[in-house]
Amino acid sequence: MKYTVITGASSGIGYEAALTFAARGKNLVVAARREEKLNELKQEIEKINSEVEVVTIKTDLSVNENVYSFYEKLKSYEIETFINNAGFGNFDSIADQDLGKIEQMLRLNTEALTILSSLFARDYENVEGAQLINVSSGGGYTIVADAVTYCATKFYVSAFTEGLAQELASKGVKMKAKVLAPAATETEFAERSLDVDGFKYEDNVPQYHTAKEMAQFMLDLYDSDKVVGIVNGETYEFNLVDPIYPYAQRTSK
Repeated sequence: MKYTVITGASSGIGYEAALTFAARGKNLVVAARREEKLNELKQEIEKINSEVEVVTIKTDLSVNENVYSFYEKLKSYEIETFINNAGFGNFDSIADQDLGKIEQMLRLNTEALTILSSLFARDYENVEGAQLINVSSGGGYTIVADAVTYCATKFYVSAFTEGLAQELASKGVKMKAKVLAPAATETEFAERSLDVDGFKYEDNVPQYHTAKEMAQFMLDLYDSDKVVGIVNGETYEFNLVDPIYPYAQRTSK
C-alpha cells in the first residue's frame, strides 16, 4: 500500500487536500498539532471513501526534534506523495514583529520543510511515481508590505523547491518536486497571521479562493508535468508553469 503524507492537515488547504486525495483513492498519513481536528478529518474521509486508510499523527513540526521523529514514524509506510503544507504567516513591520513567533515561523516554514524534503529525496528519488509538493505562496514570488519576513520564508520555499526540481531532473532520477503558490485563500491563515479571532474573508479580502478550490489546484499540479502551480495575484487565475527562478548549472574550473 502506498500513502500520501500531508502536514498541516487539521484545517485549510491541508484538510481539503486530504479530502481531495482521498476521493482519488489515496491512502493518507495526515499530521498536525490538533489531534481532535485530525480525528474529525478521518471521519470525513470515511464518508467519502471508506476503503481509504487514514493514519493520523499528532506533532508540532516547529520543534526540530519532532521533525526527525515524525519522519521516523513514516518509515513503516511506502510513501507515494509527500505534501509539505504546514506553515503560518505574520503581518507586522519588521521592527514590531514578535521574535518568538518569528522564530517558530522560520523553523516551521523553512527548517522543517527542508529537513523533510531532504529525507524524502534521500529515500525516494529513484522511486517511480514519487512526488514532493511544497506549499509556498504568491508571497513566495512577490514581497507584500508588512509581511516581509513571511514572504522571505516563502521565497525560500519556492527557490528551494524549484532548485530541487531542476536538480532531480539533471540527475535523471524518477522523483518529481513541485511547488504550489496560492494567493489569498480562505483558511485560518489570516487569524494566525494577525493574531485575531473570527476573521471573515468576505468582509476584508476583495478576492480569494476557498481552501477546497486550492486543494483542487494542488491535484491539478499533481497530475501535471509542470513544476510550479501559481495563482496570478491580479486575475486569480491558476497557472501551471515551468520553474520561474533562474537556475545556473555549476561549472568546474
